[in-house]
Amino acid sequence: MIITGLVLAGIAALIHIYIFYMESIAWTTPRARATFGTSEDEARATLGMAFNQGFYNLFLAVAVFAGIVFVTTGQTVIGATLVFTGAGSMAAAALVLLLSSPDKRGAALKQGVIPALAVIALSIGLAV
Repeated sequence: MIITGLVLAGIAALIHIYIFYMESIAWTTPRARATFGTSEDEARATLGMAFNQGFYNLFLAVAVFAGIVFVTTGQTVIGATLVFTGAGSMAAAALVLLLSSPDKRGAALKQGVIPALAVIALSIGLAV
């Protein structure tokens, strides 16, 4: 189950790197605007906020990848702590999005289910 948890965490991190790209680099492009449901004017007006928010997603992904490296090199406590922190924060942020904006249920599930499963699988794997 540890491997399953780490694989799921890695997938979650890749998704959050994509979100980083969409928010911090491609925010005003037609594809990002369509993905996030913003107009050109809204995208321009929120460019700074999206840029900053994208980096939050990137940093969570970096924490998860660092955790995976630590676990696979035998530093299980450090690695699991980083994976739990990164993936747990991803899942928690998705829950906040779901509760605060029910109309964004799809986005919340896309960014939150896989990290939540990673946390569950890793927890089970470490408990055995």
